[in-house]
Amino acid sequence: MDSPSRRSTLTIALCFIVALIEGFDLQAAGTAAAGLRQSFALDPKMLGWVFSVGIIGLLPGAFFGGWVADRIGRKKILVIAVLLFGLFSLCTAFVESYSSLLLVRFLTGLGLGAALPNLIALCAEAVSERSRGTAISVMYCGVPLGGALAAVVAMFSSEHWQTTFIIGGLAPLLAVPLMILLLPESNAFRQQLDNTLSARPSTRQALFGEGRAGTTLALWLSYFFTLTVMYMLLNWLPSLLLEQGFSKPQAGMVQMLFNIGGALGSLLGGVLLDRCNALRVVLFVYAGLLAALAGVGLSVGIVPMAIAGFAAGLFVMAAQLVLYASAPPSYPTAVRATGVGAAVAIGRLGSVAGPLAAGQLLAAGAGTTGVLLATSPGLAIAALAIITVMVRKAPLNLSTPEAAGHTKA
Repeated sequence: MDSPSRRSTLTIALCFIVALIEGFDLQAAGTAAAGLRQSFALDPKMLGWVFSVGIIGLLPGAFFGGWVADRIGRKKILVIAVLLFGLFSLCTAFVESYSSLLLVRFLTGLGLGAALPNLIALCAEAVSERSRGTAISVMYCGVPLGGALAAVVAMFSSEHWQTTFIIGGLAPLLAVPLMILLLPESNAFRQQLDNTLSARPSTRQALFGEGRAGTTLALWLSYFFTLTVMYMLLNWLPSLLLEQGFSKPQAGMVQMLFNIGGALGSLLGGVLLDRCNALRVVLFVYAGLLAALAGVGLSVGIVPMAIAGFAAGLFVMAAQLVLYASAPPSYPTAVRATGVGAAVAIGRLGSVAGPLAAGQLLAAGAGTTGVLLATSPGLAIAALAIITVMVRKAPLNLSTPEAAGHTKA
């Protein structure tokens, strides 16, 4: 019989591998954009739809992936999700029409969306309360690392864009048997399934019942505004730098540093949350993000801009990890994946809104500084909203001696 620590390690390790593959497939279309444009004779608007339709698929995937997982199990839905995005990522390399390309990218997005809330729920339920943030951080740092791998593959296969999608499709399909054999189902889910004799709560009860309405709405605000800024930076940072007079190689270097900062930030956010006062961590991370954005808007030399780009990646990913670690304990086990999935889906709305809003502001002549200034109120709202979630759960999440005593009692 497996020991609890071995089960926890195995769960986090396998979830990290899935997150690595997910990060690869999330960035695949962006890294293969030039090849897609040439092969399908895409104009910028058509290429924009190729990117957007994948993101649109993430929304229902995240919500329904969480909702169904609360009924039949986190492991089952995660395996189905990985199978789905692997299969349709592989199909992307072989489609021959624009309409088929849009369809397979949407279905890939559905699978990618369904995977994330279950990765978060499995890692959150595999460890104790005090290690939850670290577990989710270790898992999620696979996503930016996977994105970096996609960029490396694209660099070495620039003549054959299909290679990116073939690797992005085969890797998850090879991971599925490993998951079926080795990935343990969440103990917390199995226990609540055994203990549940009454009817399951409706989605409305899951999200808003038993006094959870304020927590759910606060989480949604935080997810929406934080991911708005994150995806705005992911999509527009190189263009904003070029507008400020930096060269393409300089912009590429800053973007690389942004991603390296993101990988470190994904670890930093959860580790700090487990070891320090949660409210101070939130204030530190969001204040750091605002300062980094100011640095991106005001820096004139490549060295300060590189530092600002690295800091922006670090703090925006740390902020996202604070949110991912805060959602699971906000819901009981029976509705946890539904709650996390709904929050992730709302965050995906932000990931669509951010790039669109930045484009509109730039078209209106706002400039880089104007675009970055416009993000400040949203980040302030996100920070205040997640603080209200933590205060509602006080004293459990405030890392105080009294909280520890309360937990033991």
